[in-house]
Amino acid sequence: MQLAMWESILLGVMALGLIFWMGPGIKVTLQRSKEAPKDWLGALVPIGAVVLFVIFLILMV
Repeated sequence: MQLAMWESILLGVMALGLIFWMGPGIKVTLQRSKEAPKDWLGALVPIGAVVLFVIFLILMV
């Protein structure tokens, strides 16, 4: 399906508007994430549990 020229322009304008509208919030969020304490154990434990569960399921077949 090919978009008409005006639809492509409108889509581009909407995308740019969304970027400019959300830009300040994204900037603040990135700055806040740099200052946050690192908690790798909190991320690795669920990932490890999922990996072990998938291995368990594979071995059960």
